[in-house]
Amino acid sequence: MTSDLRIALLGSRFMGDAHSNGWSQAGHFFDLPMQPTLAVAAARDAVHLESFAARWGWERWTTDWTEAATAIDVQLVDVGTPNHLHADQAVVALEAGKHVACEKPLAGTLNDARAMRDAASRSSGSTFVWFTYRRVPAVALAHQLVAEGRLGRIYHIRAAYLQGWGGSQSPRTWRFQSELAGSGAHGDLNAHIIDMAQFISGEEIVEVSGATEHRFIDERPLPDDPARMGPSTVDDAVAFLARFAGGAVATFEATRLATGVKNSNRIEIHGERGALRFDFERMNQLEYFDADEPPRLHGWKTILATHGDHPYAGAWWPDGHWLGYEHTFANQAADIIKAVGGLAPEVPLPDFADAYQTQRVMEAAIQSARHHTPIAMSEIS
Repeated sequence: MTSDLRIALLGSRFMGDAHSNGWSQAGHFFDLPMQPTLAVAAARDAVHLESFAARWGWERWTTDWTEAATAIDVQLVDVGTPNHLHADQAVVALEAGKHVACEKPLAGTLNDARAMRDAASRSSGSTFVWFTYRRVPAVALAHQLVAEGRLGRIYHIRAAYLQGWGGSQSPRTWRFQSELAGSGAHGDLNAHIIDMAQFISGEEIVEVSGATEHRFIDERPLPDDPARMGPSTVDDAVAFLARFAGGAVATFEATRLATGVKNSNRIEIHGERGALRFDFERMNQLEYFDADEPPRLHGWKTILATHGDHPYAGAWWPDGHWLGYEHTFANQAADIIKAVGGLAPEVPLPDFADAYQTQRVMEAAIQSARHHTPIAMSEIS
């Protein structure tokens, strides 16, 4: 007989919906050592929160996040709030002995991220970060292929996360305010591809150089009064070069002003024995080149990562039935529950220490851009 994992969710908007769906679906499709129970949801807007909790089946709701984060009947606290709230909420939960799953980036600033990492090291609770692109079957398969040595030594990594929704008419939400978000496209998008590149390659970044950050749009319409404008204080685009521990050379680019692009999270990796390509706009497909084949057979192979032998895919539908964005959250929820229950996840789960490493790379890129110099990771503590 399985026990329950009682969850408190902080946040009720985009990520609140995504996480609620993930927790709700995981137990229906995966064999889990514990069953997730939606115990309590917390957010500031009582009117929205009441309907949100009813829609997803949360047992109760509160506008006091500390009440939810420290509730005696809760074992795991899920932080899905804006970046500037992550540190306070996660630290309180960890000090109460809870497991904590936090949205990415770990925090809005390196100092906050460090405080979270340190709190995690002192706590009896486990930590997890929602870098959900690791849970895309094609990306998890790429990680496995590299770990099997199919690419050999890695030479090049090219990663770009391009979105086109952030034009001048996009409202001045918290994502465009540095005091709330920390950064713009950098923390929102580069955080994902930094984690994904290190996850797939199995190597860490050791140096950042040639970075540039730019804000194209200085004012945006206020959400509650579009006729008035307010300052946009975050980057719109950040690009940088990086060197990995094994010597691979990498490029990273993030923007929310890629007109004509919806949500293209792209990565391409070239090694001595093969290469891989992935684009989230075709998320069920992984392209693979095998340089060990005879030259007359050389060519890119498109793998439809929906077979039962592919990571996560076997828990869902018959081969050829595609998965979507929402499945990545259910896949991660299942892996978190396995980890809390003492079982191994399908592929490695990032914890606060891993996410702090990603935050250090993000900080190194900003320092490189502002000082026009290479930054060794040893310089970012």
